Amino acid sequence: MITFLHNRKRTIVRDIDPGTTVLNWLRGPAGCPGTKEGCASGDCGACTVVVGEAQQGKMVWKTANSCLMLVSQLQGRQLITVEDLAQGRQLHPAQQTLADHHGSQCGFCTPGIVMSMFALQKNAPGADRHTIDQHLGGNLCRCTGYRPIIEAAQALCQLPDNDQFQADSAAIAQQLAQITGEEQSTTTELAGDGHRCLLPKDITSLARLYQQYPQAHLLAGGTDLALQITQFYRPLPLLISLNYVKELSTITVTDAMITLGATARLADIGRELQGHIPAFSEMLTRFASCQVRNQATLAGNLANASPIGDGAPMLLALGASLTLQCGEQQRELSLDDFFLDYRKTALAPGEFIRAIHIPRVTVSPSFQAWKVSKRREDDISTVFGAFNLHHKQGVITTARVAFGGMAAVPARALACEAALCGKPLSEATLTVACKALDADFSPLSDFRGTSGYRLQVAKNLLRRYFMSQLQGSDLVEVSQYVG
Repeated sequence: MITFLHNRKRTIVRDIDPGTTVLNWLRGPAGCPGTKEGCASGDCGACTVVVGEAQQGKMVWKTANSCLMLVSQLQGRQLITVEDLAQGRQLHPAQQTLADHHGSQCGFCTPGIVMSMFALQKNAPGADRHTIDQHLGGNLCRCTGYRPIIEAAQALCQLPDNDQFQADSAAIAQQLAQITGEEQSTTTELAGDGHRCLLPKDITSLARLYQQYPQAHLLAGGTDLALQITQFYRPLPLLISLNYVKELSTITVTDAMITLGATARLADIGRELQGHIPAFSEMLTRFASCQVRNQATLAGNLANASPIGDGAPMLLALGASLTLQCGEQQRELSLDDFFLDYRKTALAPGEFIRAIHIPRVTVSPSFQAWKVSKRREDDISTVFGAFNLHHKQGVITTARVAFGGMAAVPARALACEAALCGKPLSEATLTVACKALDADFSPLSDFRGTSGYRLQVAKNLLRRYFMSQLQGSDLVEVSQYVG
């Protein structure tokens, strides 16, 4: 069984398929139909809920797509839905400002937008227009044209955050701490309909369980894994959750190394790396939506081994390595050796990613990464390029260039790198390096782009990097839609 707070009500769930999404639990057993299903793939935001966690005795509230969140992920957390906001007949400020600015027409998307606005006020008081766009970017509306929604969000962010949740923050955190403190076993289990989810509390229990059940699916953010259920209708008989192993969620930055735990969320990684690798942090804002970034993990993005995953090219260019664990044994593996073939990695049965390491000595001040996709926001890459070049007195001393969307696996452009190393940072070197990309890649054609298009885009991204270095501040970078 699992225990969590549904608003302020202590809720125990048992005898349920652990593959049940939070959305289906809400609209079914919980009897809360305010949360809507639009796409069941995390694209539309109609199903947005807010999940609260206690951190250092205070509550932190973040949005999540309930269609991509499994009920087992609620253990020890607080779940807030649109039904929970109003107090009697008095609307919550997130609801009232949306009504005041006529931000709802058909109303289907409105509950999700309200929940995103609720979390926006709590996480970004006084937010500017760009921050509002980022927080609401995962919510689609086909009626309003967004102007009244944006105006409502701007008005909300100017109001003091003194609702009932903020007032009761310490008490809610204490309730969650009590739930956590009641757990006696090192592993909690949720089971139903012949399916199981094991929730280990420490790294030793996790390693033992995964070695015992190597056929299990590991559950961290679940934003990709849940699609197996919602889009492909495939049952997941056995899950092992990583979410309650505290050792896996840490982010550590030292003078020598940046270490990202396997369950560190993309949103948290982006904030932590802003001052260390700004281009990396900036690109994470184009990784899906705010709701997904609040749940998804970088380690999951790597283990998924998609050739168009956004994390792998950046980490390859940065010379990252992994700590892998199987049972009590750990090993270090360069990310260069991790991807073996399409959707195939070097992970052995029962082995999992424990941490990602980025050596700071390899991070160039001129590191850049760019994503080309059909939409700027909330879309999958057609081509992703990452460029980590060191140069001194106009000569390139080291070069690591990596791409996604160019092969069956994310890969470094080794011929291109060889053409760059030891050469001057010049137009002539760029011409040779672009030609070397022809030897590095023979991309496939699909609905996102032809082989020739992908190859040309890769060359253009390399040209863009050279222009950023040769022209400096004269190069215009469009990163925000609004001022």
